[in-house]
Amino acid sequence: MQVIDLKGKKGLVVGIANEHSLAWSAAKHFRNAGADLALTYLNDKAKAYVKPLSTEAEASLFLPCDVSKPGELEAVFGEIKAKWGRLDFLLHSIAWARKEDLHGRLTDCSAEGFAESMLISVHSFIRMAKLAEPLMEHGGSLMTMSYYGAEKVVDHYNVMGPVKASLEASVRYLAHELGRKSIRVNAISAGAVATRAASGIEHFDELLNETVRKAPLRRTVEACEVGRAALMLASDYASAITGETLHVDAGFHIEGMVFH
Repeated sequence: MQVIDLKGKKGLVVGIANEHSLAWSAAKHFRNAGADLALTYLNDKAKAYVKPLSTEAEASLFLPCDVSKPGELEAVFGEIKAKWGRLDFLLHSIAWARKEDLHGRLTDCSAEGFAESMLISVHSFIRMAKLAEPLMEHGGSLMTMSYYGAEKVVDHYNVMGPVKASLEASVRYLAHELGRKSIRVNAISAGAVATRAASGIEHFDELLNETVRKAPLRRTVEACEVGRAALMLASDYASAITGETLHVDAGFHIEGMVFH
């Protein structure tokens, strides 16, 4: 019987906020498959929630990482280089928008708010790809988290729609550029899951109900299902998959306007 084995692999997970985070579910799957992990936390407030998870995952590195602070992301990769000398996979699971932009119309989004959201939610992944490239001499896997709102309009997703669309386009271009070095780049478009990040979206409960009504599987997805998809993409089972947006959403994205 074949099982996914990441023994000896070194992985970085950025974006765990608490035990409900999709990034945490992925980290658990990576660790259960035998990978050595580096985990990050946003700030001192978040550290209290993430530290116990780092201990549970037996993380080799536990580091602060606020991508908006100069030097913090570079310091993370510096520590990885010093301790491991290489990196096999990376999961980027961070997104941010000003509250007034997330809750307001895209039409009213300020230039400053839009730029900040793009820098934190998208360009941070590009920066991670650049920093990871020299540590992936024998290839590797870069992953990020997206959502259906990147493809179609989702009420109340607002500015994050175009931001996630940019993230998915960046995945394709990074895959094109890094493929010759056997570095794969993919996004996971996760269905609606009740996480801390999702709680910032207005009327999120309505979105969960709509998923149950519309998705072919007639249910929402669980964090563990997203984590298993990340595990697969981190492994050699996905050795020929790159530039892809993998939907883990109970089929919600295929339905369009269906009349019952």
